[in-house]
Amino acid sequence: MSVKLLRVREGDGEREAGPVAKEKVLAGMPQQLTEHFFTNAKKNFFCGIWSSDSGKWTLTYSEDEFCYIIEGEAIVTDADGTAEKVSAGDAFCIPAGFEGTWETIGSVKKFYAIYEE
Repeated sequence: MSVKLLRVREGDGEREAGPVAKEKVLAGMPQQLTEHFFTNAKKNFFCGIWSSDSGKWTLTYSEDEFCYIIEGEAIVTDADGTAEKVSAGDAFCIPAGFEGTWETIGSVKKFYAIYEE
């Protein structure tokens, strides 16, 4: 069996839209859209495009995530209160165990790749 290259093109993935879970929201009424492109055979690696509009919510990561901001900006704040602004063109990783908040300023779109043990 031959393994084929999988191209990731916006509009070609499986889409899921809805609000950020109410119990996590700290400000606003953020809506999010996930366009999922790939899950590996072990079901522990995923990638796609995620976007949201304005709002702030809590984060608790059990997974490792690579992010590349395509459009917009957000503020990621860790449990110690250290805040970092991320904007279009920024690439970063959020490691498993991270706790803090995500605040979308206006709207933001990111490419994500997630690995979970």
